[in-house]
Amino acid sequence: MATAVLILLTSLAGLGDAQGQSSAQRNAKAGAGSVIVQPTFGGLIFGFDIDPNGSEGVLSEAVPQNDGSVISAVETFDQNTGTILKTIVQTHTKDDFVTLGVEGNSVGLIELEHVVSRFDVRRSFGVLNPVEGSKFTGRWTPPIGQKHIINEIKRSAVNARSAVYAVDVSDKQEPIVFATDVRTNKFGPLIPVLDTDFNFGGPPVLAYDGLRNQAILGHDTNSQFIVPPKVGIVDLTDGKFTKFTGLGLGVIDGIAVDSDDHVICTDTSFDGAVQFYNLAKRTQVSHIMPGVTETDDSSRGAHIEYDAVNKLFLVAQPFSATGSGSSIVVYDIDGNFVESVDGLNFSSGFNVFPVHIALNPSKRSGFVDGPDPEVRNIQSFTY
Repeated sequence: MATAVLILLTSLAGLGDAQGQSSAQRNAKAGAGSVIVQPTFGGLIFGFDIDPNGSEGVLSEAVPQNDGSVISAVETFDQNTGTILKTIVQTHTKDDFVTLGVEGNSVGLIELEHVVSRFDVRRSFGVLNPVEGSKFTGRWTPPIGQKHIINEIKRSAVNARSAVYAVDVSDKQEPIVFATDVRTNKFGPLIPVLDTDFNFGGPPVLAYDGLRNQAILGHDTNSQFIVPPKVGIVDLTDGKFTKFTGLGLGVIDGIAVDSDDHVICTDTSFDGAVQFYNLAKRTQVSHIMPGVTETDDSSRGAHIEYDAVNKLFLVAQPFSATGSGSSIVVYDIDGNFVESVDGLNFSSGFNVFPVHIALNPSKRSGFVDGPDPEVRNIQSFTY
């Protein structure tokens, strides 16, 4: 597969900490919310998401037992009150459920990990269509067998499709990306990720430009030195792959995309910075997050989500530089700082799943891991 280099204008590229006045309206009530979702059995939350077009959310939980078994469940909850509405399924075996997300138009996607033996885990996927129905209505059957594990799935903000990144656990070690419509159980071609800047070490982070049917991958450069990272763009229709060298230093820990304005937002691990690549205007800029010094990477960003209604990027900051605990730092699409959502707590770096921001853009609200450091609950916030 041919690899091309996407060249952005360098005259406007650079690293800076001067941020202009944002045109986005700051929310005077931005901050941690009072709604905390407690799963029914008090277990560890194995993935959660909320319906951005509705009032409900879905989570999976697991409670390990002394005999090696696990109490596992999938539950829906009310975004307004945090109340668990229904336990959709509950098992007491060695199996787990994982909530992968709410895809397309209010479709929940749940993974079942069925343990046959210690080294034999069979994975299948159930669909809640819609989430508010609180019942499984079908299966999602990606054409990947058991040789690939779903690492990440990202929905589009402009249509019903999602992009999937799957990690290869066979001897080939060949990860793949593909597009899917979860509701209709349809799939695009499986496209291998062959570039050595994207298939070494940990998997890249994923964003999905549904308007152009492109997977956006963020990774570090395959180098023994701390250097600027790489951003890859995979056309999920024809497999064309392009990449460019990004701004910042180290690993890209979070990535999101504004399809309408063709803007990619990333953050990097060794400088506490957030980058904005406007591919339509062919500009790029990197800003150190508020309160972070260039020599301090402890307050670096993590997961990023995009709000297509208010045109805002939300960057998770596990160790806040503007308050106590953790924060979510909000930027507009031009890279201007809007506000910090302080008073959260998702600081633990030892959890099974990385921090996740789930948004309901019409309400300018969402949920994030915590305040329990082991993620036995999730907390609301406004922005």
